[in-house]
Order: sequence, then C-alpha cells, then structure tokens
Amino acid sequence: MPAKVGAVKVITVASSSIFNIGDVYSMCPDSSAKTYAGGGSFNTGDGIHIELENSNTYVYDKDKIDQPVT
Repeated sequence: MPAKVGAVKVITVASSSIFNIGDVYSMCPDSSAKTYAGGGSFNTGDGIHIELENSNTYVYDKDKIDQPVT
C-alpha cells in the first residue's frame, strides 16, 4: 500500500544493513568477513584448559579473495 513519507534524516547505515522507505517485496542483505585467530581462540564450553607455548597466526593471503559475495 503506497504511503506518503515526510522528511527523513539518515545519520548512518551499517555495512550489512538495509534502509528502505516504501513498498518492498524481498530484502536480502549480504556481507562477508575474514577472521584471523590464534590457537584455542574459538573454544567454548565448561572447564576448557589450553596450554600454548608459542602460537602463530599467519595472515598473508596470496589470492586475496576466498568467497566473493555476488
């Protein structure tokens, strides 16, 4: 149903957000991210014990594109 909209002031829109005024059928925001983390970084649960002497995280990526969002 069409509507009349008055003045709108948009201060900021985040990178994976959608801003819409009016009728819309479907909205599908896409985003991608590359995360680097050392050993034992994403462990979850109760009573986890991790011993790391030296942990190296290599962030060099020669192809630069892993999974493009189209």
